[in-house]
Amino acid sequence: EQNIKYEKIQEKLRIDLTKHNVFFVNEKTISNEQKKYLLKFFCTKLKDSLMPIIIKDKKHAPDLVDDNIYFALSLEIENKKKPVYAILQLPTNKFDRFFILPKENNIRNVIYLDDIVRLGLKNLFKFWNVKNIEAYTFKITKDAELDIEDDVSTSYVEQIDKSLKRRKKANPVRLMYDKSMPGPMIEKIKKLFRIGNMDTVLSGGRYHNTKDFLRFPNIFDEKATYTPIEPIRIKQIENQRSYFTTIQKNDVFLYYPYHPFSYFIDFLRESAIDPNVKSIKVTLYRLAKRSDVIAALVNAVYNGKDVTAVIELQARFDESENIYWSEVMNDAGVKVIYGVPGLKVHSKLVLVERIENDKKVNYAVIGTGNFNESTAKLYTDMAIMTANRKITNDVEKVFEFLRNNYKHFTYNHLLVSPYNFRKKLRWLIKNEIANAKKGKKAYIRIKLNNIDDREIINLLYEASSSGVEVVLIIRGMFSLVTGIKDVSDKIIARGIVDRFLEHSRFMIFANGGKPMYFISSADMMVRNIDRRVEVTMPVYDTNIQKILSKLFEIYKKDNVAARVLDKNLTNKMYKGGQKKIRSQIEVYNYLKELEENKK
Repeated sequence: EQNIKYEKIQEKLRIDLTKHNVFFVNEKTISNEQKKYLLKFFCTKLKDSLMPIIIKDKKHAPDLVDDNIYFALSLEIENKKKPVYAILQLPTNKFDRFFILPKENNIRNVIYLDDIVRLGLKNLFKFWNVKNIEAYTFKITKDAELDIEDDVSTSYVEQIDKSLKRRKKANPVRLMYDKSMPGPMIEKIKKLFRIGNMDTVLSGGRYHNTKDFLRFPNIFDEKATYTPIEPIRIKQIENQRSYFTTIQKNDVFLYYPYHPFSYFIDFLRESAIDPNVKSIKVTLYRLAKRSDVIAALVNAVYNGKDVTAVIELQARFDESENIYWSEVMNDAGVKVIYGVPGLKVHSKLVLVERIENDKKVNYAVIGTGNFNESTAKLYTDMAIMTANRKITNDVEKVFEFLRNNYKHFTYNHLLVSPYNFRKKLRWLIKNEIANAKKGKKAYIRIKLNNIDDREIINLLYEASSSGVEVVLIIRGMFSLVTGIKDVSDKIIARGIVDRFLEHSRFMIFANGGKPMYFISSADMMVRNIDRRVEVTMPVYDTNIQKILSKLFEIYKKDNVAARVLDKNLTNKMYKGGQKKIRSQIEVYNYLKELEENKK
């Protein structure tokens, strides 16, 4: 059913593209001139990257790359009674998925790389007298679980590295194929790759991996593309020479991509250079391909700082990248800690120790998303820079725990998974329930990526049925069921999908008229609450509290990009209110106006 819906959406997008004179063509709909042009491209550039694997009755299947696109080929050859079968990998690692044909009469024709390959297949097998070739795309997904051995003679990094190599040889657990592929060919592929009855087998369209549309070439006019946003400069930072001076006066609130991520890099750079800084500690989960964060940490070591980086090697699908960065840091002299056994370190923390007037002063950065300059342009994420001792003392304890896992600490202000986050969350919700029963102001406002924790969901049901106003902005996984009479029929739940990936996490609790504010690295999922090291920060700065309150109101009023999360998850768009409000635009305008109104 989802595939059918998706194909309808894709067809609508194709129709919308034609309004901008962009048309998709394939090997059967191109003109003779276009055919000559593409065959030349095939023979001179593309052909050398195509290496077919002839499939015989062999015991071992070829080692296919996970999630890559392949052709299953059936070749009808003269004087041969049976077809010859082959497998051919689409070289998307070397060529763009979409090929733009020369412009004709103000019209842009786009053809998939898949169809250029289809066009040239006979040329690829010209040494045989091929009468006909049938080509159908398919892809496999392998088991991605890492198998970490309990071997004291092998380092943790070596174990991860070995497991990554085993992952490449892992068994396929999912097959997706072109729905027009003949049954006998499907069965041949299933048998060849040992796809069993317990594995997932799905039929799809002619083209797979439509995630490649994220790299679709920009061939549109200005009306069809987003205008790049100009990051908002923060006067609180711009008017001071030093970040340490700025943060000592007030906490600094950053909201990417509305604010420049370069502020965070500037803070690390200043920390790396400042002679009064003695140490820098940071948690790293996913990093950019070319990481300025790593460059700053390495530079800090060269400048004599004591630098510690906690890097999570089991960040799924970034394991090999994180091993590479850990080696870069190790070689430079950074003290690298490889996570915590049994727990993923998903918190977003920086702690800088500085000597001021012969005393140690700590500065911290706590965020909702990775310290990653690439995703900071695409994801909405919050970070707070603070010198508040209540917070920095607890951050210091978190890093001490990450260094010595056998030590457990009492956190007086931070909510730290898996230790006190569930207990505190339980208390916060029950406090709202108690206040509602006393007739006090009671509300819960939560913006997250996902929620699936049964206990928390049941507490939210209880809160709503007790008179607590519950408003949830959840982008992804949503296991709470709204609309149950006298249980959840008063819960407002929306999901926002727009230009930027909504990734920020924050919560507001009425607390009887003295609201409590939090930003968090954690979703309300069992894995985040019980099986990861996550940090949720109470926001004490009154100016930032006002900003968070306003931001939530903007998200709640979105009637352009917001979906209603009803009990059937029909994803109907929310259409309330008379004025059109697109939250991401309104958030940008609000933050910009804040700076413009400052002296």
